[in-house]
Amino acid sequence: MEQSPKSVHETWIRSAMTVLVTGNLGYIGSVLTLLLAQKGYPVRGLDSGLFRDCLVVPAVDPEDQILKDIRDVEREDLDGVTAVIHLAALSNDPLGSLDESLTRAINYEGSMRLGELAKGAGVRRFVYASSQSMYGRAVTDVELEEDSSEKSPLTAYARTKWEAEQGLMALRVPGFEVTAMRPSTVYGASPRLRSDIVFNNFVMCAYSTGTIEIKSDGTPRRPAVHVQDVCAAFIAGLEADAGVVDGRAFNVGVDRGNYTIRQLARAAQSVVPNSRLVFTGEHGADARTYSVSFERILTELSEHFQPRWDLERGGRELHGLLSEVGFTRSDFRGSCCNRLARINELLESGRTDESLRLVES
Repeated sequence: MEQSPKSVHETWIRSAMTVLVTGNLGYIGSVLTLLLAQKGYPVRGLDSGLFRDCLVVPAVDPEDQILKDIRDVEREDLDGVTAVIHLAALSNDPLGSLDESLTRAINYEGSMRLGELAKGAGVRRFVYASSQSMYGRAVTDVELEEDSSEKSPLTAYARTKWEAEQGLMALRVPGFEVTAMRPSTVYGASPRLRSDIVFNNFVMCAYSTGTIEIKSDGTPRRPAVHVQDVCAAFIAGLEADAGVVDGRAFNVGVDRGNYTIRQLARAAQSVVPNSRLVFTGEHGADARTYSVSFERILTELSEHFQPRWDLERGGRELHGLLSEVGFTRSDFRGSCCNRLARINELLESGRTDESLRLVES
């Protein structure tokens, strides 16, 4: 069958576009690099290597791999690169609180260094992995929108992600296009699995201990999205016309993708046979509750972004992976799947220095 002109054009774009993925040896990056390669994109990875060995199953990593901290990126690392998907960061509030000066150096200063070098190297498209944490604590039930909703980041992680998004947008010039994707809380299977994110935590806890214990009343709301749908959003950021994405941010999620903690917990329990769900309520109603609007990405990027995963399918996939590897309680509590525990392990063993750079052996 003869390809349409649009298909021919997209095939040419992919073969001509080398994509640099920072943080490619992490939870999302391990999935994204494989999906990009499957779509025909040449991929170069750039990663500090902190979580390189945190594998529950073998990963397919790019042959073109740079092991380097984002703070140390150099101009030659971008030779031949046409587009960047920038994932690398200290990736949640607990890690961000470990040392706020390091969080700023990595998440903000490292991002700005990369953006400036990419712009100077002739990179055409820069897709930034931003965060919904910038919205802070919602005070109403109104779904948060990209531009009109107030930004009130409460943590070092949230502040540095918002500052980096603003700073990278300010670098835009004709020929250097920047877009930001703000993912919901991610879940789902990855070779470099994480247990320290909410739905994964519930499924993995149910599987390894038999019980999910919720200390709130279960009413707080959290948006959630599957890791493969998040990767599809990043790829949409590469492929969409500049007029749609350049200078714009997109909340990444699915239709009806705002869930209560109770819904997330019940969905996790439903995919793990014989597991129990207990609501202790000892912490009462958690004030950290918010809902996010996904209208922009689901309408304006609909040609490139059609999410395919829901909690049930993602939970069953994750349960299958846990069964395949014989996941245990010690795995659940250990450093392989818990990013803060991994960082502390590296620090205590001397395998990383106080700046969180790996020490050469």
